[in-house]
Amino acid sequence: MMRGGMGNMQKMMKQMQKMQKEMQKAQEQLAEKTVEGTAGGGMVTVVANGHKQILEVKIKEEVVDPEDIEMLQDLVLAATNDALKKADELAAEMMGQFTKGLNIPGLF
Repeated sequence: MMRGGMGNMQKMMKQMQKMQKEMQKAQEQLAEKTVEGTAGGGMVTVVANGHKQILEVKIKEEVVDPEDIEMLQDLVLAATNDALKKADELAAEMMGQFTKGLNIPGLF
């Protein structure tokens, strides 16, 4: 009986190692994938990767009004939050396959 238990433990360890490698690969892929957040009907666009790093901020010239800097700031903030929300959704989608059935708060 003891022998079967050790075989099962080794099999489980191999499965865990395989899953860990797959998770690491998915994390690397997240860094390569990008999402776009927009505000003001596309007047401001923020590009982020799956690791929630902001890669690019695009602002259309016509939205730049020296008399209303506050509106531009609000648009940049809204576009950034939209991009980060989409990055979270992307990460949940890609990493969720590893946490199916597990309820580990804060893992992903």
